[in-house]
Amino acid sequence: MPSRALPPPPPPVQLRTWPDRQTLLTDRGMALDELRKRHLGVGRLLLLWLCGAGAVVGWALLSLVIQLFEDEDPLVFVMGPVFAILGLGALVPSVIGVALGIRRDRKIRELTDAWLALDSDPASDARLRSPGVSTVWLLSSVVLCALGLWASLGAAATAEPGRDTYGDVAFGMGAGLFMWLTGLIGIRKALGHYRWAVRRLSPAPARGGAHR
Repeated sequence: MPSRALPPPPPPVQLRTWPDRQTLLTDRGMALDELRKRHLGVGRLLLLWLCGAGAVVGWALLSLVIQLFEDEDPLVFVMGPVFAILGLGALVPSVIGVALGIRRDRKIRELTDAWLALDSDPASDARLRSPGVSTVWLLSSVVLCALGLWASLGAAATAEPGRDTYGDVAFGMGAGLFMWLTGLIGIRKALGHYRWAVRRLSPAPARGGAHR
C-alpha cells in the first residue's frame, strides 16, 4: 500500500523547543490529524479493497490453469505458464500490500500514542474518534465478509459433477475466501480503533506542562 512518509515522532524531552503550550498543541493537533487520515481515511479503505480485488484477479488466473488441465487443452503447455505467472503477479503483491498496510497501522498507532502523551486537548482529540469513518469501515467490511462467505460456500454447495469443474469450484471458493479475509481485516481495524478510542480518548485530567 504505497503512501507518503508518516509524520515524525515528537522530539525527545531535552530537544523540545516549543515556546509555549499553544504552539505545542498546534503541532500536536496537526500531527494527530494527519495520522488519523493515514490510518482510517477512506483512501486506506479503497487501497485495502484494491488489494483484495488484485488477489481475486490473481486467483482467477490461477484457476484458469486448473481448467486447462481438466479440459486437457493442448494450450495448457503454452498458456498455463502465462496464466500462472500473471496470476502470481497479481496475487503476491496484493498479499504483500495487505501485510505492509497492517505493519504501517501499528507504526501509526505508536506515533499517535506518542503525540497524545505530550499533552491533552479535548477539542483536537475528539476528532480522533472518527465515528463516521469507522462506521463506514465496519459496515462495508461486514457486507464484504457476507458476500465472500456466500460466494465461497455457494460455490462448494451448488457444484454438480459434470456441470462444474474443479477449476470453477476452486475459483468460487478462493475468490470468496479472499473477499471474506479482506472484509475481516476491515472489521478488525474498525473494532480495534473503537477499543483504542475508548481506552485512550476517555476524559482524563489535563496533562499540562508536558512541553517543558
